[in-house]
Amino acid sequence: MKSFAPILIVLALASAYRFWYQSIRGKIKGAKPLGVRLNASILGRELGTRGTLVQFSSAFCTPCRATRTLLENVVAGIEDVTHIEIDAEANLELVRTLDIRSTPTTLILNSQGTEVGRAVGAPKREQVLTALAALA
Repeated sequence: MKSFAPILIVLALASAYRFWYQSIRGKIKGAKPLGVRLNASILGRELGTRGTLVQFSSAFCTPCRATRTLLENVVAGIEDVTHIEIDAEANLELVRTLDIRSTPTTLILNSQGTEVGRAVGAPKREQVLTALAALA
């Protein structure tokens, strides 16, 4: 019985970590005060008049494709919100400046280009709509 105790402890810790990690992925959280104001010259496209969803992706990221589809569908019905996708690998300096640690990461910007929210992982549609409604 003594030989199974370490295995059971490791399995319990791994399971606890898994549940914790899944609980934090994809949730939209408040912005960190980075003091960076994003604009069209930095992002390569004009910002939306009400808000902008900036998605950082990488080439081999499967959740990035699902996030792109979700955000494009959300923005399709809203005229004053823009979706911008940025290749994280091609924009490493911007990734470092904005403290992007994994893909997909979606930033919610207000009309002035200030980050008001951030989702690490694939967000849910309802969370994105709630965050956009708060921009009004």
